[in-house]
Amino acid sequence: MPHPRRFAQVDVFSSAPYLGNPVAVVLDAAGLDDETMQRVARWTNLSETTFVLPATNPKADYQLRIFTPGRELAFGGHPTLGSAHAWLEHGGVPGDAERVVQECNVGLVEVRRGEGILSFAAPATRRSGELDEEYLDQVVAAFGIDRDQVVSHQWADNGPGWAVVRLATAQEVLDLEPDLSQLPTAMLGAIGAYPQGSEHAFEVRSFAPGVGVPEDPVCGSMNASVGQWLVRTGAVPGAYTVSQGARLGRAGSVTITPDADGTIWVGGATTTLFAGTALV
Repeated sequence: MPHPRRFAQVDVFSSAPYLGNPVAVVLDAAGLDDETMQRVARWTNLSETTFVLPATNPKADYQLRIFTPGRELAFGGHPTLGSAHAWLEHGGVPGDAERVVQECNVGLVEVRRGEGILSFAAPATRRSGELDEEYLDQVVAAFGIDRDQVVSHQWADNGPGWAVVRLATAQEVLDLEPDLSQLPTAMLGAIGAYPQGSEHAFEVRSFAPGVGVPEDPVCGSMNASVGQWLVRTGAVPGAYTVSQGARLGRAGSVTITPDADGTIWVGGATTTLFAGTALV
């Protein structure tokens, strides 16, 4: 029998209501099986729906399961921030006042509070390095661009499977009209720079047909691994901000902040817009 469970829908990566990326968070999710979680995620039809469970690792404050309409993810960025926000707002007390520790399928992920936002520590990439030329040709064809528009490219996979190309300008990213039928199982991203002096350093877009999400409005996981890539290669001198979601009528803003020890922190605003009870 379904039971009433605390529920929140949190807008992530925008300080303006309804202009970020929503995540549905089912709190008190103990006892739910995988099939039920996937069914709920398919029904909400958001890019991600999460389920908060008791931690199994003694170092964690809670365990998080993350589902898209198509499958479970090992990690997700905006689901991590939105779920941490909902957990704290509904009375969660972390073991450390400065941070929340989330247990998920990539291990333990730290979330810190500060400067009015939540930020997560980017997990290690599972796959990095340049795309092979054959796959890059497929990505270029799907994006409808010329090969010489690609400034650089990289596997930026910290769980979802992202492959990312860097274009010369933000406008080129905004102009993309991808034919995702050419790569129906892919997880693809594009990033391009704004002129110096702009509000944001880059425009980013994330396409996830592989999990049933043609375009993710604002994507924390991809920005995390792209941040690791850009900082590691010296393409950026330090902290920067990203704009994402404009083509979908959103106004996402993502902060990327490298620590001295090399940790990349990915942050943004989080606001609960719907709260109540889910019957699951």
